[in-house]
Order: sequence, then C-alpha cells, then structure tokens
Amino acid sequence: MPSAKIYYDADANLDVLKDKTIVFLGFGNQGAAQAQNLRDTGIPNEKIVIANRPDHYAEDAKSKGFNVEHDFAKAAKAADVVFLLIPDQVQPRVFNNEFAPNLKDDATIVVASGYNVFYKLLNFKPSQDVVMVAPRMIGSSVRSLYQKGKGFPCFVSVEQDGTGKALEIALALSRGIGATKAGAIASSAREETAMDLFAEQALWPNIIMLFREAFSVLKEAGCSDEALCYEMWMSKEPAEIFERAAEDGFIQQLKHHSTVSQYGQLSGALALDGTATREHFKNILYNQVLNGKFCQEFSKIEDDLEKEGDANPLNVLYQKSEASELGQAEKRVRARLAGLL
Repeated sequence: MPSAKIYYDADANLDVLKDKTIVFLGFGNQGAAQAQNLRDTGIPNEKIVIANRPDHYAEDAKSKGFNVEHDFAKAAKAADVVFLLIPDQVQPRVFNNEFAPNLKDDATIVVASGYNVFYKLLNFKPSQDVVMVAPRMIGSSVRSLYQKGKGFPCFVSVEQDGTGKALEIALALSRGIGATKAGAIASSAREETAMDLFAEQALWPNIIMLFREAFSVLKEAGCSDEALCYEMWMSKEPAEIFERAAEDGFIQQLKHHSTVSQYGQLSGALALDGTATREHFKNILYNQVLNGKFCQEFSKIEDDLEKEGDANPLNVLYQKSEASELGQAEKRVRARLAGLL
C-alpha cells in the first residue's frame, strides 16, 4: 500500500475562494472553530453565513460577529460552499429536505465525516462538488492550535468532482481552516468511515470489556474499589500514556515506564495469540461496517434517540453498562471522594 499524499500550504491557493459565499450548517465545536479560522485567514466576514436554528449556538455565532440565517432554504440559495457540521444522524433529513433542493448546480458540499457520503445517504447533483475536510481533533483544539500558529491533523478527499475544481477548493478550504500548515492527509470517505466505526465498534468496546473484566478479577483478589479506580483510570495515567504514544511512538513511549513495567508489557503482549481477536475485528469491519449492516440498523433507531427515558435505546445501554461491577464501584468511590475530585 503506497504512502498517503500529504498537502501543505504551498499546495493550496486561497484565491479560488475569492467572492464565494461560504455557509456553515451548524455552529457547534467544529463549526465555531472552522468559521473563525476561515475568517482569520482572510475570508471576509460578510461572505461567511451561519445557518442555524434559533438556539444558544446561533446566539454564540452572533456574539462572535457572524451573520446568522435561520431560514435554511435562503442560506442554501446563497451558498457557493456549504460545510455540513451538524450530527451525522440528522444530516440526511436536514440536508436532503432543506438544503439540497435549493443549492446551486455548481455548489461545493463539504463534510467532516465520511459516514453519510460513504453510505450514500445524502442527495447531490452530478454537477456539484463533494469534498471531505475532516480535522482529526476536537473543535477547541482546531481553534487553539490555529491561534498558536500551528496546524493539526486533517483528512482531505474529493468524493465527487462535478466542476473539475473540487480538489483545488478542498485544499483551499483546508488551508483556510489551518489544516495544511501541519499537512492535510489525502484520504476518502470510505477510509475515514471504516477507521472511525471500526474504532467505535471493535477497538474501544474491547478496551471497555478488558477494563471491566480486569476490575472484577482484581476485586475478587481483594483489591479495594478506591485503589482499583485510581490505579486503572482515575489517576489519568492511561491518558498520559496515550499522550506519550502520540509524541514518542506507540512502542517507544514504554521507555518512560519502569524496567519492570517495560518487560511485563512487551513480553506479555508478544506472548498473546491475537488470532481470535483478529478474526473478531475482521468480522466487525467487513460484516458490520463496510457492508452497511450497522448503518441500516442504526437508521432504524435514529428517531428513538430523541426520546426521553427508557424509550431512548442509548439511555438503556448506559443503564446496563453502569450496572456492572466497575460502574457501581466507581459510583461509590466518586460519591465518597466528591470533595477531592
């Protein structure tokens, strides 16, 4: 597999954005950060429009000096570029019903997640450009790093090149929000979706399970709730380990640990047979993520996620998870040490 192409400031021409009206659908963490970065890069404030329903996000946009439009159809008609920065699960309904019918034939649609593009849940005209500009950091970091003159990791791709200029526009937008300063990595909606959902449905569920079972084994061996919670995660040591991994390397970060720890982790990991885990991971990737099975199942419960109480399936999952031995122990520890946390 060849290495991915990486785009830098020199690869992007901001002139392609001249005179274009750029609409942000949504002003949450990413919308607020990217809109401010674009303005600070030199896009005139009058050429940036925030399309948002009347709520505290809209008020935040107004307080930051942006023009806010509550009429989505009106915002869509004015847009040369539209950033879709509302949650994945509501994008198809809002975009397909209120934006798509009113967009210009040569408009550029920008997504920050490959989900709805990969699963073909959004309606585009063949003449339009569809690009992905996907920062790999939370919005607050996208903004703070920009303000410090630093870049941040970002994926960029062209999913539909209706005008023949989609890549130029995608790179200009990437530069405008500050992504090409550190390098924007060429990717695709398929790649971004596969990695994102795989982490959420394979990698992290296994990590949660390992912590849950490790907690129970050590609890049975006589360890206290307080000692376990702090040793395993409340000390923030796992966060520090991952931060070191990002800075020094996934394996090399181990050199910051004691010799006993280094030996135990390396020898233990090499002794484990990952065959069953690999097959489990492959099953999730190919038979749940890439084939669209999860998307179909999730679509069936999307409306229920707006409900209250047990009618919301996410609430039920939280209740079941918090009922575990680990969940109950942490609840007791946090109640006991409330004044110290």
